[in-house]
Amino acid sequence: MSSPKEDRIYTYKDYLSWPEDVRVEIIDGRLYMQAAPSRIHQEILSELHRQLANYLVGKECKVYPAPFEVVLYLDEEDKDDSRNVFEPDISIICDPSKLDDAGCKGAPDVVIEIISPSTGRRDKIEKFNKYEQSGVQEYWIVEPQEKMVSVFTLEES
Repeated sequence: MSSPKEDRIYTYKDYLSWPEDVRVEIIDGRLYMQAAPSRIHQEILSELHRQLANYLVGKECKVYPAPFEVVLYLDEEDKDDSRNVFEPDISIICDPSKLDDAGCKGAPDVVIEIISPSTGRRDKIEKFNKYEQSGVQEYWIVEPQEKMVSVFTLEES
């Protein structure tokens, strides 16, 4: 198994070849290494996960905290060649056919990202656009420094 290098275009196939302890995301084939989250990030993640999991008890939707891979693609045939692999902080999936042992193949119903200074632009622009294009119904951006949560809902056209 080879470790990723940041100077080429990557796909989901590449992602599958890396060791499990390598924390990366791929956006449009570009590799982004993931730093360890801060304590406050983990506190927010834990509380949101707990509250959402309690709310969803007995419902068809399930909530998954990171690390949990999400592979986004526009065409089923392109799944293995997808150039977009994410590890959202929290994913809510209501369609069990999208789930496998590794994570979610296709758009989750809800994605929550807790941003840090190093991920803000990527979460607010690049990931926002990919989530919207792939059909994520609701996207929450949690900004701990500002004590703010922005909720974006996909509008049907």
